[in-house]
Amino acid sequence: MKSVLTAAAALTLLASPALAQEAPTWSLAIHGGAGVIERANLSPERDAAYRAGLQAALDAGSAVLAQGGSSLDAVQAAVQTMEDNPLFNAGRGAVFTAAGQNELDAAVMNGADVSAGAVAGLTRTRHPIAAARAVMERSPHVMLIGEGAETFAASVGLEQVEPSFFFTESRWQALLKALRDKGLPLPPRPAGAPPEPSTLGKPVPLASLNEAPLDERKFGTVGAVALDSQGRLAAATSTGGMTAKQWGRVGDVPVIGAGTYASNADGCAVSATGSGEYFIRATVARDICHRTAVGMAVQPAADAEIAEVGAIGGSGGVIVMGQDGAVAFSMNTSGMYRGEAGSDRTSRVAIYADEDASR
Repeated sequence: MKSVLTAAAALTLLASPALAQEAPTWSLAIHGGAGVIERANLSPERDAAYRAGLQAALDAGSAVLAQGGSSLDAVQAAVQTMEDNPLFNAGRGAVFTAAGQNELDAAVMNGADVSAGAVAGLTRTRHPIAAARAVMERSPHVMLIGEGAETFAASVGLEQVEPSFFFTESRWQALLKALRDKGLPLPPRPAGAPPEPSTLGKPVPLASLNEAPLDERKFGTVGAVALDSQGRLAAATSTGGMTAKQWGRVGDVPVIGAGTYASNADGCAVSATGSGEYFIRATVARDICHRTAVGMAVQPAADAEIAEVGAIGGSGGVIVMGQDGAVAFSMNTSGMYRGEAGSDRTSRVAIYADEDASR
């Protein structure tokens, strides 16, 4: 009789939800920039290339989370994948400043303890998002900029590259067009860049599908938000900024509370993409988390904030992750490169604003 009772007790214990082995529960969302992105402006091949790039980023972040990894590792993995993809305005696909340089900004935030790190104006660090995380975890600071940020990144062993690593022909041609339109002087072609294509009087063609369109009219930024199996939220954002920007301009991405924010206490993680000056003025990311903290669901919280940005003249979008793993996408533009995945659903990617968000 004793052995029967023991067996029955064992079966009860194994059936207990608290003790049974369960797959990690997680959720992930990404974006690759918002703006005037319309079907008529993207060929089927380029549409497919963007979707493949988004899926690769989702796969990278999902692989971390599915194995029980942290939300911080997941958002970094997703963002680094996009930093290495010339389609996106971050890392290797970054736009050029008026001086003919690529200047890179990034930020990351840990919702579990609201620690954060940010960098601005990097020119040699391959993965700016890794530098932002190093600032958060390996320095007493939140934001480092320019040469000092670069020196710090190198000192902690992050990969350094020649500035020409970030060069893409289409971004360079976009800069030249923007400067000509504004009547500004043209900088010399960057050292180490490939030879200028011979066009025989014709427009410079795109070198390959791996390069972005010459005139996207979009706010190029990449980002990710995640919830891991331990219930920890995180957010990460990276950008090359604005084409032909001057005077050391820095946008919302590295400004904690504007383009990036995460807080478990507020039940929210946000990564934004848009006209940075407006997102800074509206403190977009922090405001969305304040809305969720007082009881709003992530979608109405995101929609309300984007409506306020629009009311003061700003354009763009956000991705938001809730404490329950719910995902929200909101934009006041015709498109936003985006995607999501989770332990309870198949992954999906989307580009245009009118794509059905339902499952």
